Amino acid sequence: MKKITFLGAGSTVFAKNVLGDCMTVDALQDFEFALFDINEERLNDSEMMLNNLKKGMNSTVTVRSYQDRKEALRGAKYVINAIQVGGYDPATITDFEVPKNYNLRQTIADTLGIGGIFRNLRTIPVMQAFARDIKEVCPDAWFLNYTNPMAVLTNIMLQEGIKTVGLCHSVQVCASDLLESLELPTDHIQSKIAGINHMAWLLEITRDGEDLYPEIKKRAKAKQQSTHSDMVRFELMDKFGYYVTESSEHNAEYHPYFIKSQYPELIEQYNIPLDEYPRRCVNQIEEWQHMRDDIVNDQNLTHERTHEYGSYIIEAMETNKPYKIGGNVLNTGGLISNLPKNAVVEVPCLVDASGINPTYIGDLPEQLAALNRTNINTQLLTIEAALTQKKEKIYQAAMLDPHTAAELSISDIISLCDDLIEAHGDWLPTYS
Repeated sequence: MKKITFLGAGSTVFAKNVLGDCMTVDALQDFEFALFDINEERLNDSEMMLNNLKKGMNSTVTVRSYQDRKEALRGAKYVINAIQVGGYDPATITDFEVPKNYNLRQTIADTLGIGGIFRNLRTIPVMQAFARDIKEVCPDAWFLNYTNPMAVLTNIMLQEGIKTVGLCHSVQVCASDLLESLELPTDHIQSKIAGINHMAWLLEITRDGEDLYPEIKKRAKAKQQSTHSDMVRFELMDKFGYYVTESSEHNAEYHPYFIKSQYPELIEQYNIPLDEYPRRCVNQIEEWQHMRDDIVNDQNLTHERTHEYGSYIIEAMETNKPYKIGGNVLNTGGLISNLPKNAVVEVPCLVDASGINPTYIGDLPEQLAALNRTNINTQLLTIEAALTQKKEKIYQAAMLDPHTAAELSISDIISLCDDLIEAHGDWLPTYS
């Protein structure tokens, strides 16, 4: 029996979305869904939910949970990764609270910034363990990575020799959400997106061949006169010429311009939600307590296919019917020719039975490539830190992070890194 293994299956709602999507696909009805999570209670919840969903959707897939990760992976054709190492408590709390001692504030901290660096450092050893298992028990499996920080973790798996693509939620909805926010129609739209994860660029957007950017920029400029939730992205589009895929709360901390202790008025001016990710974590924990019974115990549970790429990728590979995604892949051969070749980039990819086939983009507009490179610098040094286990590489990654470097001196950055290493304790390997 063919197998899809879900690592981090205790993410019950996300497991419902991705594996529920797979249940809608005729070509996947003979698959086993192998579930693994270190949280046994959440794993059992997901197994119960998926069996109810299987019944409600008249699916013939097999749902099975595993206590042993290697056995869950054994023989898998596809591996879906949705783990979060350290969880909200203690890891996310640490990522946010320790930097506050240095007056360094963050919004999400799951991709870049000082929080993103340490999220990477505690997750990379786990990913390397996954890679070891995969090479032993399912060496030909495709690894579909949903875990952040996306670019670095995807890069690590590719360096380990695992067939990997990184998948984000923001590419699919970027153009339509932008148009809807500006009260523009979304039909007959053609768009082109490329860059890096969470900082890919809407390079082209047309309707029936007409360039929509002039009207988009006109309406966005007018909208900036009032407070709204996308002010950072509209400011970036105004100054750099293009709209960025990921949200304003994310992009506020990827650049040196927006969260500045010297200019506290910018927080209100750009409507920046500081500490947004911890707030979401608390809300999700509380919401789960209320919604658990409805999802886990509902005997008539059903599902409609979402826009998540996972099921479409697997269907395309199984049926050889091509499907286009925005995927995170290594910049092999210079897919984006003015970004480093050892970076992971987010570009359109064609998926069929031959696998993931990324498309060549060429040069990004230089100002966009320059913004991407500021983030890539920190990504590549974070990888080097993890692979060499040298503290100086952690320091260098942090010193090159745009937001951290804009706020702190070199000595404070080094001190903050030391504090975070100590606070993380056993969540990190030993750095020399």
